[in-house]
Amino acid sequence: QGDKAFIAGADISELVHLDYNQGKDYALEGQELTKLIENYPKPVIAAINGYALGGGTEMALACHLRIASDRAKLGQPEVKLGLIPGFGGTQRLARLVGKGKALELILSGRVISAEEALAIGLVNQVVPHEELTSKVMELAEEIMANAPLALRYSIQAINQGLDKSLEDGLLLEAELFGKACATEDSQEGTKAFLEKRKAEFKGQ
Repeated sequence: QGDKAFIAGADISELVHLDYNQGKDYALEGQELTKLIENYPKPVIAAINGYALGGGTEMALACHLRIASDRAKLGQPEVKLGLIPGFGGTQRLARLVGKGKALELILSGRVISAEEALAIGLVNQVVPHEELTSKVMELAEEIMANAPLALRYSIQAINQGLDKSLEDGLLLEAELFGKACATEDSQEGTKAFLEKRKAEFKGQ
C-alpha cells in the first residue's frame, strides 16, 4: 500500500453484518493465513513501512522477524469497533510482549510508534524509512547464508516449543538437533569451519 501502510487492517464494511457463525468463520480463515506464515519453513521478515493496524499487526506478528520504518505505527484497535483481534492477535501479542503489555495495547486500542514497538519487543529493529528495504535485504542475506535445514529446524523448535513444557521443549530441541547432525550441510558446515573457509550449503 505504498509508503503509508504495511497493512492498514480489515475493510470495516465487511464486518458490519457478520453474525456469530460468519464472524467465527472469518476469524478462522484469517488464522489459517497467519499460521501458514508462522510455520513457513523459510524465514519470513515483515518490512513494516507505515500503518500496521488490526489485521496488519496480526500479519506482522505471524512473521518470524519484524523490521519497522521509523514512520511505522502499530496497534490492535478492534475494541474501538466493539470487536477483538481475530487473526491471532490476542495469542501472539501476549506471547511476544507479555500478558500485561498485550492487555494494555488490546484493551486501550492504542496505536503506538515504531520506537515504542521496539522498546516492548514487538519489532526487532527500527530503521530510517528510506533504508527499510535495504536493511531488510541485508538481514535476509545474512540469514540465508546459513544452512537451510538448520533454519527450518530452528523455526520449528521455537514455534512448537513455546506450546510445550520446558522438559518437552528440550526433547524437541534434542530431536531436531539430531536431525541437523544427520544432514550433509552439517558435515559441510563443520568441515568448512575447521578448514577456515566459507561453507557451501545445499539444503541437504
